Amino acid sequence: MPALLGEEFPIINYQFSKVMNIKPLGDRVLIEPMSDEGKAKQSKGGILIPDTADKEKPQEGKVLAVGEGRRLENGSLAPLSVKAGDRVLFSKYGPTEIKIDDKEYLIAKEEDILGIIQ
Repeated sequence: MPALLGEEFPIINYQFSKVMNIKPLGDRVLIEPMSDEGKAKQSKGGILIPDTADKEKPQEGKVLAVGEGRRLENGSLAPLSVKAGDRVLFSKYGPTEIKIDDKEYLIAKEEDILGIIQ
């Protein structure tokens, strides 16, 4: 019988080091969500609402890296519509959240991106 739980059942940690370079595969995109941390919002009536009151998931972010493209049925690659550096709007619950050195990033499929902010 193993002495520690980790010996019998491997414990997987999904937090990465910042030295790791992430290259999304296929039609996936690495996004850094933009947040309004530290900013109090003001209602139409003039009431200040602290940032802790509204913890809605961010829907805007900056593209950090893109995959090589979507593979078509004939085997060719269709390039992605977005590129690194683009500011994008994305669906709230589509992307996968990952953490690198206590900072959150998202990996999303191209279909989860709603538009490019210009």
